[in-house]
Amino acid sequence: WESSVNIVINKMADIDSGKESGWKKYDEYFVEVDPDQDDKSKEIKLLSFKRPHMRAFHCAWWCFFIAFFIWFSAAPLLSEIKADLGLTKQEVWNSSIAGVASTIVMRFINGPMCDKYGPRIMMATILLIACVPTALTGVVNSATDLLIVRMFIGIGGSSFVMCQYWTSRMFTKEVVGTANALAGGWGNLGGGVTQLVVGSALFPLFK
Repeated sequence: WESSVNIVINKMADIDSGKESGWKKYDEYFVEVDPDQDDKSKEIKLLSFKRPHMRAFHCAWWCFFIAFFIWFSAAPLLSEIKADLGLTKQEVWNSSIAGVASTIVMRFINGPMCDKYGPRIMMATILLIACVPTALTGVVNSATDLLIVRMFIGIGGSSFVMCQYWTSRMFTKEVVGTANALAGGWGNLGGGVTQLVVGSALFPLFK
């Protein structure tokens, strides 16, 4: 066991020093990879969930889907929220601006953070942060509350950066465009699904 640890330590030291290293985390891949492109996948197997390439692909788009689902979760309810709290059209509009503005700001921040910590950690962090204000939507009782809650929910929309970063690291230049398009498109679908689930199913059920 100690010898295995020493081997790993020595290999990591070689990597940090810039030396050539033949060490790889995975002994085999379940897709065809290109060694000249850092063992990125040359193909997309949609029905596969094998590590690391296809597992990362499915995690990327599914997390992005969840993020967009919660980001747009309040939109189908705005007319009811407006009437229930006696808000003006401008106050509702301000909350929408806050939700988009926070996304824009966080996308600038998430890029460098992905470079430092990787997309997996950043994706989990953003989703954990965004889920709290989403759960607090039901306790909103003023225009200020709505603006603050939607602003922090909007952080989830910045997960687009991690989604695209994640898939870009997994696939070669020959297929990365297709991988990014699929992951981004399926993730964006969350914004439409939440309209159906929240606006057409859940809200009428509990109204």
